[in-house]
Amino acid sequence: MAKPPRTEPTAVSLTPFAPDLAATVTDWRAWMLGERRLADRTVALYTDHLQQFAVFLADHLGAAPSLKDLAALRISDLRAWQTARHGAGHGAGSRALGVTTLRGFDRFLRRGGLDGIGALAALRPPKVAKRAPRPLEVQDASALLDLAEENDEAWIGLRDQALFTLLYGCGLRIGEALGLDRSAYPLGDSVRVVGKGRKQRLVPVLPVVGEAVGVYLAACPYGLAGDDPLFVGAKGKRLNPGMAQKRMRQLRPLLGLDERATPHALRHSFATHLLSAGGDLRTIQELLGHASLSTTQRYTDVDQARLLDVYRKAHPRA
Repeated sequence: MAKPPRTEPTAVSLTPFAPDLAATVTDWRAWMLGERRLADRTVALYTDHLQQFAVFLADHLGAAPSLKDLAALRISDLRAWQTARHGAGHGAGSRALGVTTLRGFDRFLRRGGLDGIGALAALRPPKVAKRAPRPLEVQDASALLDLAEENDEAWIGLRDQALFTLLYGCGLRIGEALGLDRSAYPLGDSVRVVGKGRKQRLVPVLPVVGEAVGVYLAACPYGLAGDDPLFVGAKGKRLNPGMAQKRMRQLRPLLGLDERATPHALRHSFATHLLSAGGDLRTIQELLGHASLSTTQRYTDVDQARLLDVYRKAHPRA
């Protein structure tokens, strides 16, 4: 399984924060990494949005913002920030994430007995249109798994095939799959993965998944054992998600798939195909590791849209 996250934040430049705010931001990042156990990338994303806000305030207020400046902000200041981001080309999703970041930081401040961000409660984030997941058709998913094996280096082709089979067969996120260690194999009837928020869950494993991983390991030139990563790159290090994404980009045109056919689309395909076959939402929620059923319910929209598309194409009077 993946190693526990670091509890100390990596060094970043906290300009243009005033010293008291910079120190608080450092504590906030350490809290997110340690107590909340968020991933490094998530913490870096939140920090970046907070820094963008500070850059705006430094120009808006004429000086690097302090904790006192945050507490004194008016709704007009916050709306000016949103307007400036819109003018700079930030979409609704980015602007909404900025508001989410401020709300999280505000809760951290108030939990520590500080004043928080003035007027933030009155700020409403922009509405973001939710895009339904784009799964692959069953035949496309099968063709993708077969084609993934083709590579000049046979063991790398088998690795890619095993990885994609695991993503599609178990509905894993790419980070969950690449976070597995060699000790997870033999996979058996289930495998324990570490998902978002460092939450662990057991996922059933189909025999075909275990077989694909076993074939890859038998061909792998590196003697992997114990805490070594299960999936490795050409130099024997833990495989980077970017390499899996690159391989998908290479395979897409060969199968006539669009740009939304990514490694994550295999997870969407897993859920949608289970739902099409009669799987219930609660079970699929558990398999995917969704904290909220509303997240899983998006797949009902996907399935209904797919069925409607088939109906329109197939019905003689459509």
